[in-house]
Parts: sequence; structure tokens; C-alpha cells
Amino acid sequence: MQKNVLNTDLTGKVAVVTGAGGVLCSEFAKVLARAGAKVALLNRTESKAQRFADEIIAEGGVAKAYGCNVLDKAQVYEVAERVQHDLGPCDILINGAGGNHPMATTDKEYYEDGDLDADTKSFFDLDEEGVASVFNLNFLGTLIPTQAFARQMLGREGCNILNISSMNAFTPLTKIPAYSGAKAAVTNFTQWLAVHFSRQGIRVNAIAPGFFSTAQNAALLWNDDGTPTARTGKILAATPMGRFGEREELAGAVLFLLNNEAAGFITGVTIPIDGGFSAYSGV
Repeated sequence: MQKNVLNTDLTGKVAVVTGAGGVLCSEFAKVLARAGAKVALLNRTESKAQRFADEIIAEGGVAKAYGCNVLDKAQVYEVAERVQHDLGPCDILINGAGGNHPMATTDKEYYEDGDLDADTKSFFDLDEEGVASVFNLNFLGTLIPTQAFARQMLGREGCNILNISSMNAFTPLTKIPAYSGAKAAVTNFTQWLAVHFSRQGIRVNAIAPGFFSTAQNAALLWNDDGTPTARTGKILAATPMGRFGEREELAGAVLFLLNNEAAGFITGVTIPIDGGFSAYSGV
């Protein structure tokens, strides 16, 4: 078992990670397991979560995969009961399920004369069902698991909820208004929850990753031949550190925020991890 980067000791804690079949959230699950937590990996496709649960077990950790659609409230509650039975009551919840959808994305960054009638998807062509699906996945997909698992935290000091926002919650990115708005809602919800649970001993924080190259955004960042897209050029030009983040570089902030000794008086914050993107004015 690899050593965790901050010596955060989560031995005996039960951690639940939604969206755990993805690149970033599977890394969070591994980080928590290396810190000693028993990890429940939730993913809509259980086999994807099972792959990473197996990797954690192979390292000597404790992990169990569960198929779970975070928008199916009945299923989320049923899985919460199973996790409590299998591993114990939840101490840590990472709300990582989320994503964007092409139907909620415009083709162009700027509206131009003639786009209304052109063969291009402009703001006026955004599909309301696509927009709703993005909002629901990111916001309700955070709210519903919190309802299911936070009730297991009540009356137990030292519990934590960590939401996954995005740096576009601070400054919206072009083309993806629904995703940007949904992540802004997650950041706002993090503050609301922090206040709401402040007298129950539950801290609620978030991280806001900048640009990381994952399977989900590969088509936006890389051409079929492996060369960077024009959007990648813009991203790197606007990132003072001049590169994409590595998933391992999220571990420090995650472990810090979950460390009750180091961060015990921190709640309601969202930490950008973006190579300076949100701080750069372009000048």
C-alpha cells in the first residue's frame, strides 16, 4: 500500500465516493484507502467501480463497489443501507458524480450574425432536456447522495462531505453554460450545507479542479491524431503553469480538507486546483 501524501490517518473511517468509475474519482478512492479508510465506490456502471475496487484490494486496502445511479433516490437510499451494513456508517462522502452533455453545449464560443438560421448549434438551439440533464446530474447528483449518507453522520463528530466543483464555477467557460452554471450551484450548495450542518459536527467543503486530461474531455482537448486542439492551446495559454494537472495533484487538497486536525476549523470553502487559471486575467 502506497503512503498517503499528508500522513492523514483515516483508519477506521468509512468513505463513500460517487462517480468512482471515473479517472479523478477513482483516484480519490485510492487516496482514501491508502490513508486507511474503508471505501465504498459508487458508479452507475458497477463494473467500472469494481475495477478500481479490485485495484485497492490488491494494494491491501478495503473497498467494495456498488452500482448506483445518483439521480435514482430510492436506489441511492438502498445503496446507503447496504454500505452501512457492509462497511459501517459513512464518515466521509465525496460527491464526485457529474459531467456535461453535448445537447447542453454550443458549437461556437461567440454568437455571430446569421447563426440563428445557420447549420450550427447556437445558444437558441440548446436542448432543454440536455440542459436539465446536466443540471440534474451535477446538482441533484450531489444533493441526493448527501441526503442519503449525511443522515448516517448525524450525532457523530468528525464527519466530512467533500463536493467536486470546478474552476468554471468561478468563471464560466465558453460553449458549456449548463455545466458552468451547475458547478456554480455546487459551490453555492457547499456553502449552504456547511452552515446547515455546522452544529452537527459535519464539515462541508469542495475542491474545484482546473484542467485535467481525462477520458470525458479527451475529444475537446485532443485531435484524433493526438495533436492538441485549438481549445487546448487556449487553455494552456491561460494557465500560468502552462500545463494540464495530473490527477495525483488533487490528493493533497483532498486529504487536507478531510484531516480534522489540520482543517478542523475549515468549512464552506472551495479550493481551486487549477495551475493559476482562475487567478490569471490574461494580461
